Amino acid sequence: MKNRSLSARIAFAVAGWKAAWRRERSFRTQSWFAALALLALLMFRPPPIWWAVVAVTCALVLALELINSALEGLIDLLHPAIHPEIKAIKDMLAGAVLMISCAALAVAAALAVAYVHAVLQRFET
Repeated sequence: MKNRSLSARIAFAVAGWKAAWRRERSFRTQSWFAALALLALLMFRPPPIWWAVVAVTCALVLALELINSALEGLIDLLHPAIHPEIKAIKDMLAGAVLMISCAALAVAAALAVAYVHAVLQRFET
């Protein structure tokens, strides 16, 4: 797999996205939230910095969801039996996704506050 062309490496990555979309409800859910975030950006038209913050945050959520799904799949393949240590590892992976998802909610809240503040300032002048 080493030293493949750029197009081949991109094709592998896109295949990974497709596999996650087919297999993982959480990835589909997070993808829909990312699409809603894009819709909100298109509606509110905030300054470019907000586009960057939202884009990076959405990418982090989806990337961590991919990592979580990949590692859980590998763990299940290598050790299908229930084991307390495996449970702890899977819980930590889910915790990482939850943490970045909470950060994404904080970004959404900050954007909403900034938008409301901007609207209120227009009415004051």
